[in-house]
Amino acid sequence: MLGDNIGFALGHFGGRRLAERFGRYVFLTRERLDRATSFFERHGGKIIVVARFIEGLRQANGIIAGTSGMRWARFLLFNAIGAALWVATWTAIGYLSGSHLNAIYAAASRYSTYLAIALAVLAFVIIARRVLRRRGRGITRERVRAPADP
Repeated sequence: MLGDNIGFALGHFGGRRLAERFGRYVFLTRERLDRATSFFERHGGKIIVVARFIEGLRQANGIIAGTSGMRWARFLLFNAIGAALWVATWTAIGYLSGSHLNAIYAAASRYSTYLAIALAVLAFVIIARRVLRRRGRGITRERVRAPADP
């Protein structure tokens, strides 16, 4: 939780300014930042709790919360709830696995290649879908903006 609070401080004291200044290097435009901030303002508490379970978002949630202007006390509350749920989940999984941990690891290792392929296919489908949607929107906008023939 200490690391998340440091991230929150970074986001709170310099996040928006730094994101607008250096965001173009990671494809973060002002519009995207505004949309992310708006989404975070509506769903911030839920995002912080769920972010504990998503690699990458877990490390960035404090910075995002600070950048979006969330109050520190609210962030601290949801961050503590998320941390408690994360610890409880992994403790329960460890407890329930018990002496079967070696068998579970062997089975997971056996199917890890298939899981990696499935995740790669899923990522490809998501990216392709977004690209096709953007192309569709672009064509629609051009047609709307084009002057009508008399």
